[in-house]
Amino acid sequence: MLTAGRSGSGEGKPVLAVVGGGPVGLAIAWRCAQRGMRVTVYDPAPGSGASAVAAGMLSPVAEATFGERDLTALMVNAAARWPAFAAEVEVAGGRDVGYRTDGTLIVALTADDVAEARRLWTYQQSLDLPLTPLLPTELRVREPQLSTRVRGGAYAPADHQVDPRRLVPALVAAARAAGVRVERRQVDRLSDVDADVVVVAAGTGSATLAGLPVRPVKGQVLRLRAPGGGPPVVRHVIRGYADGRSVYLVPRVDGEVVVGATVEERGDLTVTAGAVLDLLRAAAELVPELAEYELAEARAATRPGTPDNLPYLGPLPGRPGVLVATGHYRHGILLAPITADLVADALTGGEPTGGALAGDDWPAELAPLRPDRAARQAPVRRTTGQAPADLPTGQAPADLPTGQAPADLPTGQAPADRLSGPGDPVEEGNRWN
Repeated sequence: MLTAGRSGSGEGKPVLAVVGGGPVGLAIAWRCAQRGMRVTVYDPAPGSGASAVAAGMLSPVAEATFGERDLTALMVNAAARWPAFAAEVEVAGGRDVGYRTDGTLIVALTADDVAEARRLWTYQQSLDLPLTPLLPTELRVREPQLSTRVRGGAYAPADHQVDPRRLVPALVAAARAAGVRVERRQVDRLSDVDADVVVVAAGTGSATLAGLPVRPVKGQVLRLRAPGGGPPVVRHVIRGYADGRSVYLVPRVDGEVVVGATVEERGDLTVTAGAVLDLLRAAAELVPELAEYELAEARAATRPGTPDNLPYLGPLPGRPGVLVATGHYRHGILLAPITADLVADALTGGEPTGGALAGDDWPAELAPLRPDRAARQAPVRRTTGQAPADLPTGQAPADLPTGQAPADLPTGQAPADRLSGPGDPVEEGNRWN
């Protein structure tokens, strides 16, 4: 059984070490401390990893794509927890997390873009996901500053956003208020951690710590500023194609617009002129007024990818007392609350939403997420090109000091309905997510 033991200090609380102080690691620590566990988070600079770069899109609908029904079910389940989670974090942490429910517009600039988008919308609607196709005039009623060249689009009301740069400080405050101890040091080996139970939540760093096939997938992201400190000209999250290039725009109430992101099968953190050019061109083609905005920031980070794009969540084979929660690619921010609930229930023998989960008795419906599947997985499926994508990962952004440990650990949990999809078509190349 993977159960938390008792501390040797006589305090009578289980001892848990969480390696990784990003949104997932912090959420896990907070939830476990609420259950009465004594928890320490290990990270040299909590929240300084990819969450500092991430756009924070919570997009179970727009991110649903061919051949990933397990992942889609997982994201839908996770998204349903976000309203209560955000409210609870704000109360416990004493600060706003930037959670917004305006919804997402998915737009297509050219006829070819519309044709590609409609294939995906048809698939998403076949899964009963909330998505409403809109005419160009209907899109501009919602967002008047959209280009008059936009040929079509859709509205996803359930796709929300949160600001990771607000979320992480709130989680740190909430965790500390619950008694979590944060130790600012890097963990290079699991043997360096003295605890009854260890949760590996270290993003791309989990590959070394846990020996799992977690690879870095680079993403470059820009931040623009509205002139004069005013609000952005768009209210919704906008995801779209512009002449075959995909891009997302995430507006913040303070006038910032996050523009992203590249998808590159490499692990460096260099910001390139070509990526900046492509992102800005696509953004300005969708919303021309953005060309007048200040380019306030350009950064890169890496997402933790897996061969099947599903996260690893469960006991680490051959390592009693070690649980992993990593490999969440673009979806770590979205999956953080549900992952924290699962881990806390597993370690305390509770009844998680969606079914009993205790120790090594991982339920059958969670089998697609188990880390032991790594031993039988095919080689990594490589993705290329530029695509709208969040950056929930465990690697430090480009302008952080070198040698810093992976800090972000977005994770995953049990899907809402089914965890299977044999025969689902697999699409490669340009992606809407």
